[in-house]
Formats: sequence, structure tokens, C-alpha cells
Amino acid sequence: KRRIRRRKRRKKRKKKKDERKKQERNKKEEIRAKKERKKKERKKKEKRKKEEEERKKKRKRREEEKEERKKERKRKRKKERKKERKKERKKERKKEE
Repeated sequence: KRRIRRRKRRKKRKKKKDERKKQERNKKEEIRAKKERKKKERKKKEKRKKEEEERKKKRKRREEEKEERKKERKRKRKKERKKERKKERKKERKKEE
């Protein structure tokens, strides 16, 4: 009988010990998972930020190119007008002569 009781007690103690180990393992696993989630979230945030920066740069570049084309057109028009005026003056001179 005594042996049986001892065995029961040992079993109970072992069960409690195993339960504690299991809880400890679960706790560690939870902490690890949480860290992993945070890391992933941080990476996502950084990626989003990088993409946003890229979009801004592209937009800026497009705007600058647009402005440059506008200026170029303006220059060409000015040049054309100057040529036209020169031709007109030449014609005027010829008429006067």
C-alpha cells in the first residue's frame, strides 16, 4: 500500500513538473513568435517607406522633365519668332529698296 501511495505521489509530482515545463515552453514560444511578428512588421513598414520614397522621387523626376520640355518648347517658339521677324524685316528692306 505504501509503495502504491508513493508511486501516486511521484506520478503527481512528475505530472506537475511536466505541466510547468510545458507552460515554460509555451511562454518561450509565445515570446519568440511575438518578436518574429514585430520584426516582420518593422520590415513591412520599412519596405512601405522605401516604396513611398521611390514614388516621390519618380514623381519629382517626371515633374522636372515636364518643366524641361515646357522650357524647351518655349525656347524653340522664341527662336522661330525671331527667325520670322528677321525674314519680315528683310522683306521690308527689299520693298523699301
